[in-house]
Amino acid sequence: MTFDISHLPKVVLHDHLDGGLRPSTVLDLAHQIGYDGLPTTDPDDLAEWFDQSGAPSLEAYLGAFRHTVAVMSTPEALERVAYEAAEDLAADGVVYAEIRFAPSLHRTDRMDRGAVVAAVLRGLEAGERDHGIVTRCILDAMRQEDDSSEIAELAVAVGGRVVGFDLAGPEAGYPASLHAEACRIALDGGTRLTIHAGEGDGVDSIAEALDCGAERIGHGVRIVEDTTVGDGSIVALGPVASRVKAEGIVLEVCPHSNLDTRMYPTAGDHPVGVLHRAGMPVTLNTDNRLMSNTSMSREFGLAVERHGFGLDDLRTVTMRAVDAAFCDEETRRTVRRQVEDGYA
Repeated sequence: MTFDISHLPKVVLHDHLDGGLRPSTVLDLAHQIGYDGLPTTDPDDLAEWFDQSGAPSLEAYLGAFRHTVAVMSTPEALERVAYEAAEDLAADGVVYAEIRFAPSLHRTDRMDRGAVVAAVLRGLEAGERDHGIVTRCILDAMRQEDDSSEIAELAVAVGGRVVGFDLAGPEAGYPASLHAEACRIALDGGTRLTIHAGEGDGVDSIAEALDCGAERIGHGVRIVEDTTVGDGSIVALGPVASRVKAEGIVLEVCPHSNLDTRMYPTAGDHPVGVLHRAGMPVTLNTDNRLMSNTSMSREFGLAVERHGFGLDDLRTVTMRAVDAAFCDEETRRTVRRQVEDGYA
């Protein structure tokens, strides 16, 4: 590698707010609200505990979120976490970020979903102002819950910096089709649609997301199971993979997260390289910076060191993310210039 990854401009489309807290912030917020459920109060030990690279499964990995969600229970906490997310991403060279969260997870007796969203937006706006990053929001509905239509209606009603609607949570047993009405509400209201699929479940989950109108797929790496791979290259595409490639359905790939949840045994086994070389619409993303102890620089580094990405490949996936961003065209032009200038 003959170039400095840390200084390259980056665009992230898949980053969870409750998966990116600083361990020190978790401790501060826990102290403020009297939350005593943390596994340790030592900052270094807590950071090590939150690193879920040894998690035995996706379910175990997701278990760590009970602590971050617990401390994100006041408007001040949400605003702080959002601000710090913008600050930390900007410090890593990210020029544009779409940050997603599930408003229902943070509701309290004194804070409804609208107040949750408002607090997050205040934090992101302050982060933009102070650190020069452009941020937008995606609202998540959880597949296992029955309030997805309400979340979609909220996304449409807020608009502005809230640019997308997403289905997150367990795929197995909770197909996207259960939430077809919510997806329709979002799309009819002008809110863009991305759906988690092809992470915890296979190709059928991706097909269901597409049938619900998804413009992007969160993770989506199991699309490789609908291809034929020979000598390290994809030599044939099945019907779903063909549709993804032909329609340019962008895959929000999060390599370290997939490794941490034991989808693939080693970094070299991850399909990001073989998918990219086959011309599949791959982008690189962080997913959960805290639980995967990662950053966009680290995701870039894995692609370079284990999958042969060069500078042109990183530029390609970054510009693809710019093109797939759910922002307005004026913002897109601005971000595109930043990326082009950075790679020049």
